Amino acid sequence: MYSTFAFGKYTKTASFTKFGIQRNEPGEHDVQFDVKFCGICHTDVHFADPNSPVAKYPLVPGHELAGIVTKVGSKVEDVKVGDEVGVGVLSDSCQDCSSCLEGEEQACEKGVTQTYNSDTVHGHIKTGTGFTQGGYCGSMTVHRQYIVKVPKGYPLEMTGPILCAGITMYSPLRHWNCLNGGKRVGIVGIGGLGQMGIRLAKAMGNNVTAISTSPHKEQAAREIGADNFVISSNPESMKTTAQSLDLILNTVSAFHDLTALIGLLARDGTIVQLGVVKKPHHISQMVFFRRVNLSGSLVGGLKDTQDCLDFCHKMKIEPAIEIVTADKIPEVYAKLDAKNDQIVRYVLDIERSI
Repeated sequence: MYSTFAFGKYTKTASFTKFGIQRNEPGEHDVQFDVKFCGICHTDVHFADPNSPVAKYPLVPGHELAGIVTKVGSKVEDVKVGDEVGVGVLSDSCQDCSSCLEGEEQACEKGVTQTYNSDTVHGHIKTGTGFTQGGYCGSMTVHRQYIVKVPKGYPLEMTGPILCAGITMYSPLRHWNCLNGGKRVGIVGIGGLGQMGIRLAKAMGNNVTAISTSPHKEQAAREIGADNFVISSNPESMKTTAQSLDLILNTVSAFHDLTALIGLLARDGTIVQLGVVKKPHHISQMVFFRRVNLSGSLVGGLKDTQDCLDFCHKMKIEPAIEIVTADKIPEVYAKLDAKNDQIVRYVLDIERSI
């Protein structure tokens, strides 16, 4: 075990501060890297909320890590010191269930370990607390399976958001056969997730419809690739797209009219729920009589994550980001908590925060 610094909270009531945490020395299959940048996700805000019933302390958020390799285990053959790498939402799993063996680690049948706030039950990560601590830190050590390699020339500071927002949108686009284009894809919510969905779906060659309650977002949505724009709070606008979309990726995390969105699906179309809504939706069974489908998705496996990052590099897809230092964390959290539709993704600059 060795020590590195982190920015986090000791207790529910504590503000963010710098303190020491423990990481494991690399084993034969591990990769250690210095964290240079870590994206700030709205999920971080939920866990840092003093009212969170599930947060473990000391809490170190962050699951969008990007940095430079400092050590590799003896059996790691394709990563070397000096490489640029990243770690996303997943940092451990059982590695032997059918999901893990098929590259769908996010669906590990024995329970996936997320990069922070998860019990270290599979034995590939060791900490002094028994649970994972995230990327607002100086260094990280994980098994090679959970590392993605940053393509040469791709901006390291933009890598983190790809490992969360990017893969969250890429995985369902791949699963529902959008990689080769030709589909009619709707993206609901033009925030951090939605903006990546528009960029990815358009770069794949699909016809993309941005769906939002905010008319002022039309210009931004079209600038990043949307072919069409629908105002979901306007019935007349919704009629223009009724029963016409093959796939809808719904990123909205506030209560909304899901039935109306389902009405935009063509026969055999699918709506994928990505945003977390605490209040149950009430949906009439009759909306499904046209043979439409309701599904869900959670980030993606490591193969998809690497493919997503490689695709973004190939197609020159770069998320809109704003780089901040640790002293700005409370300000950023306040913005994200007030309205979760920021198109920009905030990225913590670790070196400038020390």
